Amino acid sequence: MYILILLLAVLPGLLISYYIIRQDKYDREPRLHLLFSFVAGMLITFPVLIVEKAAANAGWDQPNHIIATIAFAFVAVALVEEGAKLLVLLVYPYSLRIFNEPMDGIVYSVMIGMGFATLENVLYAGSFGLQTILVRALTAVPAHGAFSIILGYFVGLAKFQPEKRLGLIVKGFLLVTLLHGAYDFFILQSLYSWLIILAVVVLAVSIYYARRMLIDHQEHSPFK
Repeated sequence: MYILILLLAVLPGLLISYYIIRQDKYDREPRLHLLFSFVAGMLITFPVLIVEKAAANAGWDQPNHIIATIAFAFVAVALVEEGAKLLVLLVYPYSLRIFNEPMDGIVYSVMIGMGFATLENVLYAGSFGLQTILVRALTAVPAHGAFSIILGYFVGLAKFQPEKRLGLIVKGFLLVTLLHGAYDFFILQSLYSWLIILAVVVLAVSIYYARRMLIDHQEHSPFK
């Protein structure tokens, strides 16, 4: 049974990674750099979870307290996770010569995001059962994928628009932090059970716009 749970924990992130790599139609990235980005995403999972645990221990994780839940969802989770992923993206693949079209921002951002989401899922698999992993496979992992595409879209634009670089990166970071924070808040709070519907709405909207951004970078690839 544990092998099945572990497989289900790993498979969604790998499938999303494979899908995004296949969407990079005109100038494929070297597999080694894709692997390094995925592993880098896995490595940031540990410091991120340490910060989140510290916030929980400090009393931020209180599902029946709106203000505490907002702080936990938007700052301890969304800001920290998206900030860590952005940092890796800017430090490693962004500076490489092979980052030579806006689409690469999406590709490498998703590799980092899926590395993070996959290891996070594996750690959850060790603590929770099959039902939790199945739910995360259909919600949390696709959410990380959509947020990573949106962030990578703006970072990809920023790479080739130096006069707007900072503004585009900040815009992308703030947007995914707000989306991620809202998604987590609606799930984490326990005062109004119907708000879980809004988490589904945020996820659907994020996936919709992520898809449009993916197509936009495909259509405007200089290698097309």
